[in-house]
Parts: sequence; structure tokens; C-alpha cells
Amino acid sequence: MKLSDYAKQQGVRYETAWRWFRDGKIQGRRVGAHTILIDESARSASPVKAATVVYTRVSSAENKANLDSQAERLVAYCAARGYQVSKVVKEIGSGVNDNRPKFLALLADPNVGRIVIEHKDRGTRFGFRYIETLLTAYGREIEVVNQAENGTEDLLTDLTSIIYSFCARLYGQRRAKRKTERIVQELEAQDATG
Repeated sequence: MKLSDYAKQQGVRYETAWRWFRDGKIQGRRVGAHTILIDESARSASPVKAATVVYTRVSSAENKANLDSQAERLVAYCAARGYQVSKVVKEIGSGVNDNRPKFLALLADPNVGRIVIEHKDRGTRFGFRYIETLLTAYGREIEVVNQAENGTEDLLTDLTSIIYSFCARLYGQRRAKRKTERIVQELEAQDATG
């Protein structure tokens, strides 16, 4: 298997896999100047053990106390399942916000093999299946402990966030349209005088 294919299989960048080869963490051989073939035994074993990470999230700072109780429940769940938790990540932010740095860092980290969350909406309100499918394609997973839906307070907070976001976009588009029209008028005025 080519080193590039091995990197994709392991869910890491090519540079990381090359560094593993260079440091002797995976076995392979060079074929020509630019090709590295990985031995069959390295296909099944990754040099870095995939970590299990607990991720907790609340929508607002008012619910901050819930982060600790979520974390305790999830760590207990992982212990019962025999998972060794390497890290607990706590974040405050709306489930509809796709710019939560701590969650994005977990998704981007190929050393995180399993993300454990309490409810689907702790990861995201929309598009959970996309995240789940992409992680699975790279040999990773997101495990949901409680498949039941969450309380209405968080849903109302997220609904408000959605409406606010759409209103901001709408007004931003109107402002951009007016600005573009003003620029066109100025250019036309310059052409008429020049």
C-alpha cells in the first residue's frame, strides 16, 4: 500500500505518515525516489493509539454548572464500557454555531478515535449524520450515550440563535447591495466626467 493511501486509511495527513515512516514507527520500503510502500503488517496497526475524548457542551453560561455533571456522567459511562478517557473537553456555545473551536479541534485531530457525547445535539443541532459519516470514513467515531431528545430550553435558545443569524445575514445582504449600488454610481459618475 502506498504511504498516501495508508495516511488516508489512518485519518492522518501525508506528512504525519511520512514522519512515522522516517522515525521507524511504521515499516515500509522506498521504491524509486518518490514512492514509499507500507508493509502489510502496518496496515492494521496504527502507531498512535486512538484516544477516547469526552465532549460536553451547553448553550449559554447560565447552564455552566451542567458541564461538570455532563462530564461526570460521560466519564462514568466510558468507565463502564471499558474506554480509557484521555481528555474531557467542555465548551459553551450554541449547537447551531459551526464555529466552536474546541469541537472543531476534536474533529480535526486524527489521534482522537472516539468522541463521546451525551446527546446528538451536544455535537450539533443539524447535520449530525454528516459528521458521523465522515468520522466513520476515517476509522473514527462519535458515540452518543443518550439517543433521547434534549430539553426545550436549549432548543428555544438555538431557535433564537437561528433567527438572529438569518436576520443578520439578511440585513448584511441589504447593506452589501446598497454599497455595491453606490460604488457603481460613483464609477459611472467618474466615467461621465473623465
